[in-house]
Amino acid sequence: MASKSFYAVIAGVGAGTGRSVAVKFSKAYPVVLLARKPESYNDIVAEIKQAGGEAIGISTDTGDPQSVAAAFAAIKKEFPNKKLAAAIYNVGAGRAIKSFLELKVEDLDESLANNARGLFNFAQNTLPQLLESVDDAPHPPTLLITGATASLRGSARFATFAAGKFAVRALGQSLAREFGPRGVHVAHIIVDGVIDIPRTKNYTVNDGKPDGKISADAIAESYWHLHQQHRSSFTQELDLRPYVEKF
Repeated sequence: MASKSFYAVIAGVGAGTGRSVAVKFSKAYPVVLLARKPESYNDIVAEIKQAGGEAIGISTDTGDPQSVAAAFAAIKKEFPNKKLAAAIYNVGAGRAIKSFLELKVEDLDESLANNARGLFNFAQNTLPQLLESVDDAPHPPTLLITGATASLRGSARFATFAAGKFAVRALGQSLAREFGPRGVHVAHIIVDGVIDIPRTKNYTVNDGKPDGKISADAIAESYWHLHQQHRSSFTQELDLRPYVEKF
């Protein structure tokens, strides 16, 4: 039974993790999907509505504080009496895979803007609402942050992406230490591997072994598990990878 008093918001939706997380959380809450372009969320909104859920999409550039503020103002108008139960930051742009000497400073700026600055803007708009939900939310109010292999190590040719993801991880740790004691569960999820989505259909990963790619729906199940965790046992960081992934 979906809670009509609370909602969830997912920033960064598309055919992979964002869609699966949105569909999973829509079974419990109305969901708001944020992405730069409507084509990223229109089909997902329609899918959720067709299944009997409630969803809206808002075009948002998370790297722009005014765009994020405008999005949350629109959410307030759409859901004036709902409180925030879960906020998921799934943005991961800035994947310029090049030799360091081929990079431009704009590549670094893009990664930092869409990763660290985007999370900064998103968290500043969601954390006050999550704090307001601590006393009566069905589960501990939750801020979930999608990370990557690059959150832990800077591989060759991934310099700018790793810089952005390292910054996201550091920011997430700081938020967890500040807001966890106040009842808000902040967790960072390292997704270590290729996600099984239409774009990666023809990728050969882990020698083509079954389930050698990460199921987006399985990722969503882990996000939901984090959201449901009792406050006596919060997970601050979770890493997910296929059983055959080298790490």
